[in-house]
Amino acid sequence: MAVVPQETIHQFEALMEEVDDSLKRTFQNFHQGYPHETLTRFLKARDGNVTKAHKMLVDCLEWRLQNDIDDMLAKPIVPVELYRGIRDSQLIGLSGYSNEGLPVFAVGAGMTTFDKASVHYYVQSHIQINEYRDRVILPAATKKHGTHISKCIKVLDMTGLKLSALNQIKLMTIISSIDDLNYPEKTQTYYVVNAPYVFSACWKVVKPLLQERTRRKIDVLSGCGQDDLLKIMDYSSLPHFCRKRSSGSSDHLFSYNDNCFSLDHPFHQQLYSYIKQQSLVRKHVVPIKQGSVHVTLPKDADEEDIAKTLESELARFKDLEKCPGSLKDLTINKDNS
Repeated sequence: MAVVPQETIHQFEALMEEVDDSLKRTFQNFHQGYPHETLTRFLKARDGNVTKAHKMLVDCLEWRLQNDIDDMLAKPIVPVELYRGIRDSQLIGLSGYSNEGLPVFAVGAGMTTFDKASVHYYVQSHIQINEYRDRVILPAATKKHGTHISKCIKVLDMTGLKLSALNQIKLMTIISSIDDLNYPEKTQTYYVVNAPYVFSACWKVVKPLLQERTRRKIDVLSGCGQDDLLKIMDYSSLPHFCRKRSSGSSDHLFSYNDNCFSLDHPFHQQLYSYIKQQSLVRKHVVPIKQGSVHVTLPKDADEEDIAKTLESELARFKDLEKCPGSLKDLTINKDNS
């Protein structure tokens, strides 16, 4: 559905007022200051049906609570060698922005192998990129362009695709379901490029697993897609695999600035640094349990006796401020508030 009536949004708002406080808190973190737009996304995902959209959103918020998604960007994947392995086998990166300011995410669907870590880490990495997109990339794009930007564009490179890729269909289904159920209407268009002859066979298997609204957004382009994509973005924002090479050129070794899949690319360096920084902030903010104190007062004690007893007990904590976990050392980075 193209336009959601205001009355429908108001009905949805009324239902959300009835959810418990924990869901309201995570919803506030989730909508990033744009509650109406978030409600609209869920309504579109359920064809304007308020009841179904409400259930979908509540399920999403419960999923976020159960899996601690609000703190997902404070959980670095360590050691860095493990994370590098994930980046080498789960190919995704930010190549630039469209003419309308939408982030352009490149996805190496054909060469992704998911064979360097457990399913848990690939799912965690995918969610972290989603959260970083929604909390950092999209707000920055919104501020830059002066208009709310809530979607991205994805360019899927099918170079190297083999029928053996279907062996990873379970993991791909898990990731696709996470996006469909918890991040609906976040991608404007999926552009498929460099599709080999086996793409048709793989597509027949994958297509039934996708939501109809997702299938409608898929556009298969000719060749590397450069000519079509240049209608909506500058050359500098084209993913490296969409750039035509001259017939006389030899094999090209991309620098880290070209290959947005690499951990050495600025996008992944900034993402990983952000997660590590958030982890440090979280460690400082979480209060350290100091235990409880039981004070026994004399029977029928007067005010002077009570004051002396409490003063004596408090003297035991005179060195508390020297503890490494003391709030005295807590600093707040305003750039990440």
